[in-house]
Amino acid sequence: MSARLEGELLEVSMGPQHPSTHGVFRMNVALDGEIVVKLKPVFGYLHRNHEQIGERTSYLGTMPYTDRLDYFNSMSNNWGYALAVEKLAGVEVPERAQYLRVILAELSRLQNHASLLGFLLSDMGAWGTPLMYAFREREKVLDLFESLAGSRMMCDYMRFGGCRVDADAAWMERAKKIVYDFPRFLDEFEELILENEIVIARTQHVGRVSAELAISAGITGPMLRASGVNYDLRKVDGYGFYPRFKFRIPLGEHGDTYDRLMMRVLEMRESIDILKQAFEAITPGPITNPKVKVRGFRPPAGECYGRIEGPKGELGFYLISDGTGTPYRYHVRAPSFINLTILEDMCLGHTVADVMVILGSIDIVMGEVDR
Repeated sequence: MSARLEGELLEVSMGPQHPSTHGVFRMNVALDGEIVVKLKPVFGYLHRNHEQIGERTSYLGTMPYTDRLDYFNSMSNNWGYALAVEKLAGVEVPERAQYLRVILAELSRLQNHASLLGFLLSDMGAWGTPLMYAFREREKVLDLFESLAGSRMMCDYMRFGGCRVDADAAWMERAKKIVYDFPRFLDEFEELILENEIVIARTQHVGRVSAELAISAGITGPMLRASGVNYDLRKVDGYGFYPRFKFRIPLGEHGDTYDRLMMRVLEMRESIDILKQAFEAITPGPITNPKVKVRGFRPPAGECYGRIEGPKGELGFYLISDGTGTPYRYHVRAPSFINLTILEDMCLGHTVADVMVILGSIDIVMGEVDR
């Protein structure tokens, strides 16, 4: 049935209760028949005053709150915040802690991208099997996080100048086994994607983003690289110990949903290579800087911006210190929020059925969109 009634466009409110919107999120869509002619994202359902809390809490006390931003990737969130504070205070990080941070960040990338594959295929209507296969691999990584940090998702693991606890030899062996077995899952999933005509039809030439639009909108992460822009903070900034590892930056050609889907597969393969190198290179040693005091931590007055290449894009923390134990200003540059701003551009001219698939290819978590 046509959506046009007496010459008027049909306006549809998708959400906030919709189970496929990757969080409490709403889209007001105007349709001409089944074609999207206007789309307005509606945010704010999860606003928790994250930044205001950060300006009233000690520097260390804010670390657990970062877990709740992109709650799929608390380890990466911790690192981004720790990096900013260390830059502000001029804190050095021991070698073993640097390797541990890389290992945990790349494990986070693996479980995040695997989950995205499962969610995206579910958005296409493939309920059940793909998501469960993806979550099976995710659970293995979360088990590692739990045994190391004491929590599966809210890890609160990083500390200024290092990490909270060390990983023993048994943990390393478990991590190696998971990483070395991971390509089997990737091979099976990639075969499913490449050879499935429904997936190809639903993703190729759908939701295209040009390199010019991606750059002008501040898009980062796999979305940006799917549009052919060679930009990855692990290479650009070389933070942590990433300059010590050999890995390539996969790039897309069309910037469509298919490229964004395959970008995650290719990035997981690079993460596996990084992890293998890290396992070989890590050596025993201290995991914390003894000069950093847990109590009474007060960075000198000044400002800084620390950023990392999170699984969803550039995660940055802007801090202003007035010399006290709490930040004068605390601001989060959340990739999910910025990547979501071009959703209308991606959906115009496509059918309403494509909207959920396009949204899923962005890979958002509303915890860092609303903050």
